[in-house]
Amino acid sequence: MSINFNKFVPRPGLVNKQGQLPDPYELVCIEVPKIFDQCLIKRCLVYAPGPDTITTDRELRSDPLISPRSYIRSRDFNITLNSIEKYPLRSNPNYKKLVLHYTISFYADYIDYNGVNRSEFYEINRTDTIYKFYCPDSIAQISAYGANSSAQDLDASIVKLEMVAEALDGELNQVDDECYLDITLGYFLIVKCELHVQLLVPAYGYCPVPEEFCCQEEEPEESPCVRFWNAPTPQ
Repeated sequence: MSINFNKFVPRPGLVNKQGQLPDPYELVCIEVPKIFDQCLIKRCLVYAPGPDTITTDRELRSDPLISPRSYIRSRDFNITLNSIEKYPLRSNPNYKKLVLHYTISFYADYIDYNGVNRSEFYEINRTDTIYKFYCPDSIAQISAYGANSSAQDLDASIVKLEMVAEALDGELNQVDDECYLDITLGYFLIVKCELHVQLLVPAYGYCPVPEEFCCQEEEPEESPCVRFWNAPTPQ
């Protein structure tokens, strides 16, 4: 059974799934960011000397601190995408192998023995590889951004990083009469291939003005006895 405009209310909300929507008023071209592909990178890093691994990073140790007493917290996490390496897969050139080089920075707060709050700045450089990731080809990129844009600028604008990070622990360690603050860092990194595109969508006109529910009188609260008598008998 189809839905006619006499029964159809064009407003945001759930659609009646028992029938079909009426014909739209018009088709509208809208420009929106479209995500072609995305993946999640999850890491928990601790300090360790030597080359970085998938679970360790030598830059999670601070410079020597002066009379630290206790660690407070870490804050102001930020991520910067430094460069991207893209290698088309032989089996399907539409998919790429991505090598991401990025930097995570944050501040760690601690208290010294004089009761003064101090901060230490951390900056760790990481490299991760995504072995199969769908990205638009060069023709789609040039048509969207213009032929005057460089390839490096296109990669930086198409591949985006979003991060949620947290310092899971902060530990003061004494090494050779010097005190250091070692941070355990956990973060979720979402890698997106995002491009602005023009989509043709059906439209039913502009959204109507909302009803003034906030101006109506407040409904009287139901008494506890009424709720008790209306409640089902316990099983």
